[in-house]
Amino acid sequence: MSQDDLTIDTSRADPSLYNEDLAPLPHSKRNWGAFEIFNVWSNDIQSLFGYTLAASLFLSYNLNGWAVMAAIILAGVIVMFLVNLTGSPSVRYGIPFPVMIRASMGVRGSNLPALLRAVVGIFWYGVQTYFASTAVTLMITALIGSDGGSGMLGLSPVAWLSFLLVWLFQMAIFWAGIERIKHFLNWAGPLVYVVMVVLMGIVWWEAGDQLLPAVGEIFTAQGEGQGGIAAFAAIVGTMVAYFAAVVINFGDFTRFVRTERQMKLGNLLGLPLNVAFFSFIALIITAGTVVLFGEALTNPTDIVERVDALPLTLLAAVTFFAATVGINLVANFIPPAYDLANLFPRHISFRTGGLITALVALVVGALWVSVISQIGVPGFVNAVGAIVAPFYGIIVVDYYLIKGGKLDVQALFSAREGDAYTYTNGWNIRGLVAFGFAAMFSLSTVVVPAMASLAGFGWMMGAALGGILYLALMRSQAVTATAQ
Repeated sequence: MSQDDLTIDTSRADPSLYNEDLAPLPHSKRNWGAFEIFNVWSNDIQSLFGYTLAASLFLSYNLNGWAVMAAIILAGVIVMFLVNLTGSPSVRYGIPFPVMIRASMGVRGSNLPALLRAVVGIFWYGVQTYFASTAVTLMITALIGSDGGSGMLGLSPVAWLSFLLVWLFQMAIFWAGIERIKHFLNWAGPLVYVVMVVLMGIVWWEAGDQLLPAVGEIFTAQGEGQGGIAAFAAIVGTMVAYFAAVVINFGDFTRFVRTERQMKLGNLLGLPLNVAFFSFIALIITAGTVVLFGEALTNPTDIVERVDALPLTLLAAVTFFAATVGINLVANFIPPAYDLANLFPRHISFRTGGLITALVALVVGALWVSVISQIGVPGFVNAVGAIVAPFYGIIVVDYYLIKGGKLDVQALFSAREGDAYTYTNGWNIRGLVAFGFAAMFSLSTVVVPAMASLAGFGWMMGAALGGILYLALMRSQAVTATAQ
């Protein structure tokens, strides 16, 4: 099988493993480049939560602000390195994450990581849909001067309308196909930057010559808790964990990229450089809020409400909406759609998987304020996210060290006994053992109080441990694919 012809013999493909959405995407049908990959990361970083996280890091640690900037940039470099590793196989073979992991976990065993990743994605898709709707609520309320009074389940009538509008808008984009999603990301990413720069300019103008001294105050050791290397490492771990979901299933996007060089360029522009610039904007705006309002505000919505200018409110609302929808599509919608399709390819297409994701998420988002946020469900989902971490190490070790960077693409869609990735009835028992032990460790950093200090590093340590255990168990099983 050549690099230019990634088609497989569908007559030999098992119907329970194959559909057109999971099949290798030929190079002739790919039209993504560095700009599209850059915008995947732009939309992932430039959400309301992403801004709040970046701004908060300057205020939360007993560490000089320049050191905080350095830690954030280092995290971007680490994530760039990680996604170059997971993205490369999908550029080469045109396959999404749930198909890629069949090589290591088995053609049936891949359903385990796919299901776990889908649970995390569906939950946060619903939550982020609600948060995106708050920007629309802000806009409508600013225009009509009221939120409609009391509502139900903690949401006003305007909030309910906004939530349903956002849900329908996201569904419309998804249903139009991956090209429409690409166009939305390409539009939303730059727009958010333009508006954030405008907001920074307004805050800078209003703060005047008091801004730079305020920046100087933030760029001093402050915050509570331990400083030094421990604080630096905690910031790096926090930022890497923020990107963890996309790191594992980055192949869902790179399968559309024409060349590996374009993927790496997009990752370079979209991660360390993008993170550095966006964090700088967050720093300047945060310092300006200290001057203007007497306190450091880390939520952009709070800043816009304090400025109290209708044009800015409307522009910011559109931007926050676009930013949050962007990250939702990237991190929480496309991955579950592929993952669900992988569970039952004969019955669930990429579109059907997306519809299931949206319907379940509709319930999650609707109940977020009144029920789900009150009963500790986010803790459960974060625990599931920690459990998924070892799969990163397993994927990377298997592809580069066990398989030698080569896959038998036809065998990825075959359950016949003796084929490359059938293992034991479709399950790689050694892979399951490596995953199980590593997952218990990464999960303990979330649920065991005595290990709470490692929570920020749980994802990286779980991924590393998964890879090490897998390598130890599979070294004797190293094989060379018969096709490339």
